[in-house]
Parts: sequence; C-alpha cells; structure tokens
Amino acid sequence: MEILRTKWVAMTASIWIQCASGASYTFGIYSAVLKSTQSYDQSTLDTVSVFKDIGANAGVFSGLLYTYATSNRLRGRGGGIGGAGGPWVVLAVGAIQCFAGYFLIWASVTGLIRKPPVPLMCLFMFLAAQSQTFFNTANVVSAVENFADYGGTAVGIMKGFLGLSGAILIQLYETLCAGDPASFILLLAVTPTVLSLLVMPLVRIYETSVADDKKHLNGLSAVSLIIAAYLMIIIILKNTFGLSSWANIVTLVCLLVMLALPLLIARRAQRDGMEKTVPHDYSPLISSPKATTSGNQSSEGDSKVEAGLSENLNLLQAMKKLSFWLLFLAMICGMGSGLSTINNIRQIGESLRYSSVEINSLVSLWSIWNFLGRFGAGYASDALLHKKGWPRPLLMAATLGTMSIGHLIIASGFQGNLYVGSVIVGVCYGSQWSLMPTITSELFGIRHMGTIFNTISVASPIGSYIFSVRLIGYIYDKTASGEGNTCYGSHCFRLSFIIMASVAFFGFLVAIVLFFRTKTLYRQILVKRLHHR
Repeated sequence: MEILRTKWVAMTASIWIQCASGASYTFGIYSAVLKSTQSYDQSTLDTVSVFKDIGANAGVFSGLLYTYATSNRLRGRGGGIGGAGGPWVVLAVGAIQCFAGYFLIWASVTGLIRKPPVPLMCLFMFLAAQSQTFFNTANVVSAVENFADYGGTAVGIMKGFLGLSGAILIQLYETLCAGDPASFILLLAVTPTVLSLLVMPLVRIYETSVADDKKHLNGLSAVSLIIAAYLMIIIILKNTFGLSSWANIVTLVCLLVMLALPLLIARRAQRDGMEKTVPHDYSPLISSPKATTSGNQSSEGDSKVEAGLSENLNLLQAMKKLSFWLLFLAMICGMGSGLSTINNIRQIGESLRYSSVEINSLVSLWSIWNFLGRFGAGYASDALLHKKGWPRPLLMAATLGTMSIGHLIIASGFQGNLYVGSVIVGVCYGSQWSLMPTITSELFGIRHMGTIFNTISVASPIGSYIFSVRLIGYIYDKTASGEGNTCYGSHCFRLSFIIMASVAFFGFLVAIVLFFRTKTLYRQILVKRLHHR
C-alpha cells in the first residue's frame, strides 16, 4: 500500500472527487422539473436557487472542521498525515450531506414524499449543495499544503476540475438518465457520495518537497486541458448533429479513461520524485528535542514565508483588516453576478426561443468556460507573480472589468450573443474561484485558510440573492405577461444585465484598490519565496 501514500495519489483522489462534486452547476438541467412539479413561479424558483448558492458557498463550518480535524494529526508512513483525523473526516461529512439532500429533493419531485413547503425545499437544497463546501475545502486546502510553492496552480487544478464537473455530470445524465431530470437528481445523490467514500482515505497531507513539483503539476494541467477540450468537442457535436445512445456510451467510456490519466502522472511523479520531509509547526509528534524553542520558531518561520506575512491570522483577526472586506466586496460583485447568470441561463435561453438542446449546451459549455477561468487564472497568476512580479489582485481586477463587458453582450439580446456573453462571463466568474483562495492564503496565512476563504465565499450567495431574486426575478416577473408567467424577447433580461455590468465594473474598481494596498506586500512575498528556495 506504500504506492498509494504520496501527495500525488492524494492529488489524484482529490481530482476525482472534484469531478463529481459540482452538482450545483447543473441546476439548469432539473430546474424546470422542479418548478413544474412543485408549482413554483420564477421568483420562488430563484429563492430555492439562492439557498443552493448559500449552501454551496457558506463553508465556514467545513473550514472550522478541517482546521479541527487536521490540528492534531498523526503522522503516517511516507509523510502522510492521517490517523484519527485528517481531510477524510471533512469528506465523509460532505458525502452524508450530499446523499441526504439530493435524495430528499428527488423524493419530492417524484412524489415519493408529500410536496414539501417552500422553506423545507430550501432546506433540502441547502443541505445538498453544502456538501460541495466540504469536498472543496478538504481538496483545495490539502492541495495548497502539499504544494505550497505553487499554490495558485494547485488551486487552479482543483477548482478547474470542480468547474468541469458540471459538464461531466451532464454527460452521465445524457447517457444514463435518458433525458429524465428526476432520475438525474437521484444520480446526483449517489455518484458523489459513493466516489468520495471510496477514495477519501487517500486524501492526506504530506509534509514533503519534490524537486519536480512544477513539472508534474504541468502534467496534471495538460490532462485537465485535454479533458476540457474533449468535453467541448462532444458538446458541440451533440448540439450540431446529435449522438445516438451507443455513441453517448462510447464518449462516456472515453471520458472515464481520460479521468484515469492523473493516476499515471502520480505514478511517474512517485518514480521520479526524491522527496525530503520538511517539518511544519503543526506536527509536534515529529519535532526534535529542541522543538519547544528554536525548532518551533524555525518551522513557524517557514509557514510565515509561505503566507508572506508576519503571522497566520485567524478569522476574527482577518476580519479586522480592510483587505478582507475589499476582497469580500469584489467577490459580491464578481461571483454574485456570475452565479446569477448561470442560475438564469435556461430562462434567458427560453426567452430568446433557444431549443432545449441549445440550452443544455449552454449549461454544459458554461462548465468548460468556468474551468478555463479557474485553471487559467490559477496558472497565469503563478506565472505572472514568479516571472513578472505582478500581484494576483491585478489579474482579479482585469477579469472583473472583462466580466462587465460580458454582461453587456448578454444584455444586447442579439441572436448568438448569449453564447458569446456566457463564454466571457463564465471564464471571468471561474477565475475568481482560483484567485480568491490563493490571495486569501497570501494575505492572511495558510493555517486558517479554509475558514477564511469559505467565509469570503459567502459573498457569492449574498450577491446571487441580490441579483437573482431582487433584481432578475423581480424584473422578469414584472415583465412577464404570457401564459404560465413567461416572457419572450430580449427585453426580459436586458435591464438586469445592464445593472449587473455596472456592478462588475464597480468590483473592478474595488480590486484595483486592493491591488495598490497589497502591492508592497506581494513584493515582499516574492522576495521571501525566492530566498526560501
């Protein structure tokens, strides 16, 4: 079993879990059946959707659980941290929540249980979606701890595969569910739960440094790009020509084979790697006799270099910093408006009279653009920081400014502009999810990273509620006049997206302020990391 005890196998297991844990991105597939079976109007559906967003982003508890579960870790053979605690605890809680939430939603839609009142359905949706925060926290933070020198790339890979998970799950839907959204909800209950329970023992913390980390991370990056390109081609083929049932099976099998490629890279990394243990200040069981004095100080110094700060801040200390609130406000603008776009993309497509196949393609392709933003921003921010010395908040500002252009393109309502606008908004939205956690670890330290970045992630559902319910849902219901409270035409969503474009531009200005406030700090981070190497 020694072959399974490396940080590369842990990375592979985390990638697999991420590939199945993005059920919240597929809401557009089953939103229509949820709306019809529960007799919801658009505002009510948007309210349920907001609780999905709250659950998928309010991960403070998962962050606290991760900190607690990994605070007194037992050192396993080969450098792994396991024992009674570890990331697997967080993953197990996520698996339980995932099954319970989606199973109850499925039971409600199929009539297995009595139609629940709206608040109870919101609770089901919250429970189901919050499982994503447990999967995400365990996988992202353990990846940052395992690959501290290339945190941006590691986070980009983890977040990127989470972004791809929507398209991957939709491939399962089209192959196994025969176009039945109710069966898809049951699939969402079973697949992430079983997969995470099977591989969660492999997700561990390894206090090692490897000379070829960047080389093998680039290999994982290449695999992710290949999978993304493959999914995009399959989606376009289905939209253009349609595929038979046997062709769907073949394409799904090919996809599963590609998802096994990270294991080959893990094997190669294990064969090539010459690992040496690097003590951390949270591992008293491996301290030397001097650990209580100079040993702890040295270890703590390494942690400070990784963080770029003089100390690792906890949540309350971080919330006293202006940079925390600037980052939070920028995420309300960027994540909130982007999430509102995907939550309403089916209704936007219907109002512009897109076919159901085209709408499903939009939802699937959003996962591709989301992935490109997550992976690309993580990879590019590492490259720009190490080679050019450009702080990550500068890239965040650039993506928020570009997002405002995407919202304006959607607002124009011209035929085909929904595709163009969704590409721009999807890429820029995804980029926030890899930039924000990495910036959090650099501004406030890595020790409480899980709690702090999950707290900032609450900005996403807050923004989604404001823009989806109070803006888009309200204006749509006021505009709708057709049978079944429907609206057709570009005017249905135009004003909403013009307002969201203005909000995204305001987020750009906030990110610029954050850039100037942290420019000196990032210069110090770069100098310390170069010195540390």
